[in-house]
Amino acid sequence: MRKKEVIVVGGGLAGLSAAMRLAENGCHVKIISVTQVKRSHSVCAQGGINAAVNIKGEEDSPIIHTYDTIKGGDFLGQQPPILEMCLCAPLIIQMMDRFGCTFNRTPEGNIDFRRFGGTLYNRTAFCGASTGQQLLYSLDEQVRRFEVKGQVSKFEHHEFMRLVLDDAGIARGIVVMNLFNLELEVLRADAVIIATGGPGLIFKRSTNSTFCTGAANGRLYMQGMKYGNGEFIQIHPTAIPGSDKLRLMSESIRGEGGRVWVYGDASKTIETPDGQTIPCGETGKPWYFLEELYPAFGNLVPRDIGAREILRIIELGLGVEGRDEVYLDVTHLPEQSVHKLESVLHIYQRFTGENPRKVPMRIAPAVHYSMGGAWVDWPSADDPDRMARFRQMSNLPGCFVAGEAEYQYHGANRLGANSLLSCIFGGLVAGVEVPRYLDSLSGTWEDTPEQFFQDALKHEVNFKEDLMSRDGSENVHMLHEELAKVMVQNVTVKRNNQDLKKTLDKIKEIRERYKNIRLDDQGHRLNQTYIFANQFQSMLELALVVTKGALLRDEFRGSHFKPEFPERDDENWLKETIATYDPKSDEPQITYGDIDMRHLKPLKRDYVKAKRVKPQLENIPKNIQLPIE
Repeated sequence: MRKKEVIVVGGGLAGLSAAMRLAENGCHVKIISVTQVKRSHSVCAQGGINAAVNIKGEEDSPIIHTYDTIKGGDFLGQQPPILEMCLCAPLIIQMMDRFGCTFNRTPEGNIDFRRFGGTLYNRTAFCGASTGQQLLYSLDEQVRRFEVKGQVSKFEHHEFMRLVLDDAGIARGIVVMNLFNLELEVLRADAVIIATGGPGLIFKRSTNSTFCTGAANGRLYMQGMKYGNGEFIQIHPTAIPGSDKLRLMSESIRGEGGRVWVYGDASKTIETPDGQTIPCGETGKPWYFLEELYPAFGNLVPRDIGAREILRIIELGLGVEGRDEVYLDVTHLPEQSVHKLESVLHIYQRFTGENPRKVPMRIAPAVHYSMGGAWVDWPSADDPDRMARFRQMSNLPGCFVAGEAEYQYHGANRLGANSLLSCIFGGLVAGVEVPRYLDSLSGTWEDTPEQFFQDALKHEVNFKEDLMSRDGSENVHMLHEELAKVMVQNVTVKRNNQDLKKTLDKIKEIRERYKNIRLDDQGHRLNQTYIFANQFQSMLELALVVTKGALLRDEFRGSHFKPEFPERDDENWLKETIATYDPKSDEPQITYGDIDMRHLKPLKRDYVKAKRVKPQLENIPKNIQLPIE
């Protein structure tokens, strides 16, 4: 019997969970990763993974988790996949526990849970402050079992360049580049899963790894893949400022009791969320402004709110020693809590030379996560055409997308610790849906004429030769600096239409100048300049998607904040943004789609007077089949 060939692009949690499930379902899997799989960006996740297990007797439930996630995303997330993700979360924790993931434990031996932003429940399982690393290593061990059996092959230090599409537009394989010698080759398959993470390097100074360029998604977008909700970029409230990049100081610090503050100044005033005007603390004394502005959630408000409030404090001139920084303080915490944070506190001490156990940390907001990504399908369990469609599949047949590379689980703002959950869940779902998709095919890659593979390869060979031969005056790294500067200034926490229009024009200008670059290194071994120059083309296209989406959306929703439009506008903007590449136009084509609101209607997103609620979700299917038995 012929093997079912599937390619998984990306070696993080989404990619490994998909590869594991595919192998269990009898597929032969090729994993493509730009780095060693165990160094994928998932390894950088610190704080935890959400699941309403209710170990601490708080009467939490997956339904409340669903409610918090939908509300936290400001009602722009697709509700059926969010519901099923939250229902599956306790099973994912149990699965990872069986795999030997080193979760922190209570004195009784149960998995420990801490609070994270956007919820009043202890719902976040964690492994100290290196949760992503422990989850990744545990999944990699499972994948290695199949690797030994010959069912999984790893192509580490290889980069996805292009889908191979047949005359019906169906994915039949990919073109990859060996990052050591820049050689291009075709890998054939019956389906492709993209799990390549987010586009943080567009902004350069972000918490993302330096290989998180978004190039794979940008290349797919240029091949016709729809891109959803690109304008929603999460700014994490707490990171170490730096001239090269920004290093995350996990939300787990605040989950363990860390407090954000600045020195107060009673001569200045600030408006509270409920419209009152109050003084900015007591002059010369620590002012815990998040605790005063949001008494119900305090330092654990959702990330979009935390980032905006820190920016507001900085703009009032209250930043640490006049800089764009505030304090994040753990000096008061007991040793037990500090011990849980050891790995992240070590990062701070290593990069600043200051001991956070003795002096408060100096932090600032930083680009962290993209809620937007590839548009993917998700028929609900009770939709009449459920079995005729395929979850996690993009509009390109046979091309599935999971993890941060896709768009559906987080809406306008992601709750902390939901990312590791959505990555594993999306990967597991793809690992179940792909075999079903393969059974529906009338032909395989073996039936595809060789010309399609050769044409795809030739396209990349021609582009490589073009880049190598350019002899202009522009430096691609300087162009990247210009792009990052304008994106950080105008397309992060606070946005306005005038500057967004200027940014759109600036990106187009940089795209024209990109045609006139010259590579200082034209060698064919370990040529980092060429590799980045190749990525930069698609990074520019995604920058246009992010910026134009933000320009057109005239409202305030989640991470998208325009002071000139200070209210959420459900009447006009309760809809997802869909960007489509048009090679004949110099801008993305933007259309809009409906949000599936079948479970929860929009309500006010209040984190001031919030209290624990037992929400009633509507129309919950009775025949949900989760991707874990």
